[in-house]
Amino acid sequence: MAVKKASEMFPKRLIEDVHKWGCMKQTGVSLRYMMEFGSKPTERNLLISAQFLHKELPIRVARRAIELETLPYGLSEKPAVLKVRDWYVESFRDMRAFPEIKDASDEKEFTQLIKAVKVRHNNVVPMMALGVNQLKKGINSENLDEIHQFLDRFYLSRIGIRMLIGQHVELHNPNPPLHTVGYIHTKMSPVEVARNASEDARSICFREYGSAPEINIYGDPSFTFPYVPTHLHLMVFELVKNSLRAVQERFVDSDRVAPPIRIIVADGIEDVTIKVSDEGGGIARSGLPKIFTYLYSTARNPLEEELDLGTADVPVTMAGYGYGLPISRLYARYFGGDLQIISMEGYGTDAYLHLSRLGDSQEPLP
Repeated sequence: MAVKKASEMFPKRLIEDVHKWGCMKQTGVSLRYMMEFGSKPTERNLLISAQFLHKELPIRVARRAIELETLPYGLSEKPAVLKVRDWYVESFRDMRAFPEIKDASDEKEFTQLIKAVKVRHNNVVPMMALGVNQLKKGINSENLDEIHQFLDRFYLSRIGIRMLIGQHVELHNPNPPLHTVGYIHTKMSPVEVARNASEDARSICFREYGSAPEINIYGDPSFTFPYVPTHLHLMVFELVKNSLRAVQERFVDSDRVAPPIRIIVADGIEDVTIKVSDEGGGIARSGLPKIFTYLYSTARNPLEEELDLGTADVPVTMAGYGYGLPISRLYARYFGGDLQIISMEGYGTDAYLHLSRLGDSQEPLP
């Protein structure tokens, strides 16, 4: 099948518009600003928000569309990557075709449009993983550095786009849950979120192995701070899932009871830190630099078996396609936090998830 560049698939004027908008400056927002602005979702505020997104989203989407066309080692020509590129160009086209937003009726219509854009991009992560996985077979590992940097930029930008759309859409909820401003929970209990994420990870471990190590959580359940619970759930879920798998596989044939995984939530002045500790045998020091690179996984690759270009629905398994840790770190960094892994080979691993509790750092804009 001949590979078609965007300029052959879409009208010339549209591609020129993509390049023009891709050169414009992006505007970052902070968690605190989203929270303060969204705390009064009046008709006027929703209108201002929609007008901001009408200009900001095409800039961000255009930047990614351009980058998807110019990837090294032939990655841009992989069918899965071409499909993702088309989604980005189509979303840019739809948002640019929308006229100036002047009143509440325009705003409601635009909200429906960006909702559809968000759904269109639901499967970007597994689809890109499929494209990179196809490429991985044909190039040596030293060349993956450039691909890794691109994926960091690409996925960080995607987190931002989805946060902005989701936040705006959720502000329309006529009956928001208590203490929420869009996606943000102003009184989120990290202990409670960690408990829910741990239970979800344990249920998957049970499904795959028939048993699961215990998880002990230490911290004050009444301590709260403003954050996005879905982001924290995703990060803790990934870390606990990794720990459960390591412990389960280390003790599967042992007479000893598998040691519990420990989660400690610490409330600092600048950061809230969540430590996930396991005794799953650890990672060799030579392997540590690889754990934040895409496509590093010690498990079988579910993409090989379960993803086709039509559906791209990837079931959650105990081990993914090597994206859990790098993407979790991006979610942490998106609001000014970080993720660090310290390992003792022969014993276990400690993951430190730092979340900025100040909420005033600007979005990183790749």
